[in-house]
Amino acid sequence: MIQKRLNKTARWMLFVLSALAVLSFAAPIFESILKVSATEVDIYGRFATPSLKHWLGTDELGRDVFVRLLYGGQISLIVGMVTALTAAVIGTVIGLVAGMGRGITDTILMRMTDGVIALPLLPLLIILAAVDLSKLGLSDQALSSEYISLIRIVLILALFGWTTVARLVRASTLSVLENTYITAAYALGVRRWRILLRHVLPNVTAPLIVATTLSIGNVILLESVLSFLGLGIQPPVPSWGNMLTNAQDLIWDNPALAVYPGLAIFITVIAFNMLGDALQDAFNPREYQN
Repeated sequence: MIQKRLNKTARWMLFVLSALAVLSFAAPIFESILKVSATEVDIYGRFATPSLKHWLGTDELGRDVFVRLLYGGQISLIVGMVTALTAAVIGTVIGLVAGMGRGITDTILMRMTDGVIALPLLPLLIILAAVDLSKLGLSDQALSSEYISLIRIVLILALFGWTTVARLVRASTLSVLENTYITAAYALGVRRWRILLRHVLPNVTAPLIVATTLSIGNVILLESVLSFLGLGIQPPVPSWGNMLTNAQDLIWDNPALAVYPGLAIFITVIAFNMLGDALQDAFNPREYQN
């Protein structure tokens, strides 16, 4: 039923995102076939023009731009989806507890949510991303991992990205609890956890999917901003944000180095946002009928 309601735009966005995901995670295959490297420095091959070997040329260190772009897509998609799903789980739990608990529980959780929303997000993320991890008691092995910055970004963004989902799930929960079949279930002695799993949770799934899809684009933008500022994904792991950082000093000499990752971010974020809007229409029967 939902498939029938998805318009052409949504299907094109699904195609675009699927193509981006397939290409991104096929980066090692392209690296092997083209016999290029995303990390190996080749000073003599720097700023090479697009060719059969280097489809988008090379950067200031002679690394293949196309393959780096694909690896950057892996990072952006992983950060976006994992962060959005983590935030959705946190927000869903808080929203369900607030909606089902009502009273003082609802008040405390919603005031906490309002407090998080009121925080200046970007400055706070910059401060947390700049924290020295060695002072947190992590092992040297963990600190030396090239993916530690990715894990940190996911945790930081998820820590403050759950508020919209929490409020949406709470509102949906309160709406569902007003139905007569919920009153009948309570009258028959059905336990609260059973009502939650059987009646409430299925009814909040649709808006939850829409909110999660829309949040992926925002997460990718925030990760790109932090990486651009040098506080996100750290080299040698390529990301679209740190590729833009490397390109900013070369914008007049080789503007394509900034265009490629910028265009990738633009297309990905727009695709997720348009897909989220389409899902919102698809899950809304009245909107579809109109």
